[in-house]
Formats: sequence, structure tokens, C-alpha cells
Amino acid sequence: MQENMDIKKQDKDSAMEIFEETKQFEELMMMYECAIQEVKTKFEVLDREFSVRYKRNPIAGIESRVKSPMSIYRKLKKNGLEVSVRTITKNLNDVAGIRIICNFIDDIYDIVKLLMRQDDLRIVSIKDYIRNPKPNGYRSYHMIVEIPVFFAKGKQIMRVEVQIRTIAMNFWASLEHQLRYKKNIESIEGIEEISQALLEAANTIAETDQKMQEIKNKIGLFEII
Repeated sequence: MQENMDIKKQDKDSAMEIFEETKQFEELMMMYECAIQEVKTKFEVLDREFSVRYKRNPIAGIESRVKSPMSIYRKLKKNGLEVSVRTITKNLNDVAGIRIICNFIDDIYDIVKLLMRQDDLRIVSIKDYIRNPKPNGYRSYHMIVEIPVFFAKGKQIMRVEVQIRTIAMNFWASLEHQLRYKKNIESIEGIEEISQALLEAANTIAETDQKMQEIKNKIGLFEII
């Protein structure tokens, strides 16, 4: 226990020394924050247009974050990479992250289609965990996007991770994360039964999501794209 605490303290001290005390790192984090704002604005504009044109809002919420210095440090070390500002920009795609929470499943794919049409944004990669859920039941639509951000020194292309999921998907993912990682359930007895129970809960929530989508389709409202 004490050894683990000492390692964590050493890691924290190393991260602070390498990152937080350097002007370059502070500037990079500022740039990621600005990139999030650029992407967030795109979603807000789309949601506002839907509100006026179609009298509804497909987006229920928007969350964002920039990874902490410790999270960045640990990911670099885990991947055997040099701990430097240059390595961050070259190798990490999820330093800046934004999560879009939608009401219905088809809202997710409508939003994705509209985002892909924007010529100042480039899609780097896509992982569709809705049609292809993870083994533990996790569902979400993931994208890595590149967006130009204009600073005083000129244009900089920044990468942002975008996760798009329904309210139900977000409910399960948030609670599963708290149970699995915050409580360190991987080390307790009976983890297989717990994992199976979490998977069953994910499938139940997915079925509910699909039923709500079917009800929406029967009503025949909100046909957009």
C-alpha cells in the first residue's frame, strides 16, 4: 500500500515538473480548450437550427473535458512514449474530448451526417460501438476529428475526440465507470457475476432505447434527413 502511494506521488511530481511548470504545456492545453469550443459551437449551431426549423432539439446535453496532466503523463508512460509536448500532439488523440448526449438513436446518426458535411472539419477515425457494442455492453459513437483553430500566431489543426450517445447509453456508461473504476471492482471476488450483471443491464437499456426509437417512428414525427 505504501509502495503504491509512493509511486503515485512520484508520478504526480514528475508530471507536474514536466508539464505544469512549462509554458509550452500550458499553451498546448489552452489550444485544446479552444479546439473543444470550436467543435462545441458546431453542435450548438446544429441544435439551434433544429429547434427553429423542426421545433425540437436532438441534443439533450453537451459535456467536455481536457485530460489532466496526470492522465496525459500516465497514458504516455503506459504506451512507452517520451513525455513531452511534441509527443502529446503527435500521438494522443483524446486529450480534448467532447460528449454529445442525444434523445434518440437516429439523432446520433443524423448529427454525424451533418457533421461530416462541414468542409472545415476532417474525420480522422470512426468507431461505432452502437452497431458493434463492446463485449462489456458499452455503446457509443466515437469520432476523432481535426478542426482548424485560429490563434494570434496562425492557424493550428487540432484533434478532438467526440463521443455521441443517447441519454440511456450515457446513464449506463457513467454508472458502469463509477462501479468498475472508482470502486476497483476488478479485484474483488465474484467479478465475473458482476460483469455479467452489468452486461445484462446494458442490454436491457439498449432494448429500451430501441423501443423508444420505434415509438418515435410510429408517431412519424421529426423526420429530418
